[in-house]
Amino acid sequence: MAEFPPPVRRIGADGAPNVVDPASREAIPEPIARALAPSYGPERLRIDGVSIHYAGAAKPAVNQVTLPVRQGEVLALIGPSGCGKTTLLRSLNRLVELTPGATRDGRILLDGEDVDHLEITRLRRRVSMIFQQPNPFPMSIFDNVAYAIREQAMRRPGKGVLAPRVESALRRAGLWDEVADDLDRPALRLSGGQQQRLCIARALAVEPHVLLMDEPCSALDPISTGVVEELIHELRETLAIVIVTHNLAQARRVGDHVAFMYLGDLVEYAPTEELFTNPRADRTRDYVQGAFG
Repeated sequence: MAEFPPPVRRIGADGAPNVVDPASREAIPEPIARALAPSYGPERLRIDGVSIHYAGAAKPAVNQVTLPVRQGEVLALIGPSGCGKTTLLRSLNRLVELTPGATRDGRILLDGEDVDHLEITRLRRRVSMIFQQPNPFPMSIFDNVAYAIREQAMRRPGKGVLAPRVESALRRAGLWDEVADDLDRPALRLSGGQQQRLCIARALAVEPHVLLMDEPCSALDPISTGVVEELIHELRETLAIVIVTHNLAQARRVGDHVAFMYLGDLVEYAPTEELFTNPRADRTRDYVQGAFG
């Protein structure tokens, strides 16, 4: 039997908490569903005709993909292994350039600016990334978060400047109450779920516009997964979020829009419930119904 994270508590339009069963998101009553609907802000990223080729490959890993990414939205990228979703994700902050033999065509715009024209450090401050495996630095909890702030500062800030920003980032990542009294503890002694939220705090410390998440819960237990998913819902109010996941139930729980990719092609892009309940493409229907994976 599939395991699901515990029910997610959210606040309804009347201010009262509602419990949403992650295993049956479609069962949310319509008035509550409307109250939970996100309010989209400006388009933060525009993926415009992007193709990515690897040297020696017969077919592009990503083929002519165009997608919007808006503030207030979680865009979930789904598809079978090798479909190009992680390659596409890594292109959004130009990490794909680190892969030998990789080339990209098309444009990626960040707040209207071509990312190819942005200094790489500046780009990666504005478009932060969370990876599959938590990767805290071998230093204290405080210094993990402070590191990102120090790296972007023109002058090395003192602890009086760092402390409130570290606290703010840890609060946004839902970790402050668990570590506030022990900020000098080595980060590697945290649990896996706490380590992943610490990495999220580190990413948030530089106040990005976009958060990229590559299978952020794949190494976590169901309880930690539920905590991270609820955090994603909270963060979307101030960020644009793109998440790659193989877990269709997770895509359905956290995504506002879903893009289904297959063999490098964007097969379908739609609001989440529409894609899962009434897909336009036969291949999409087969995939979400489990005919292949």
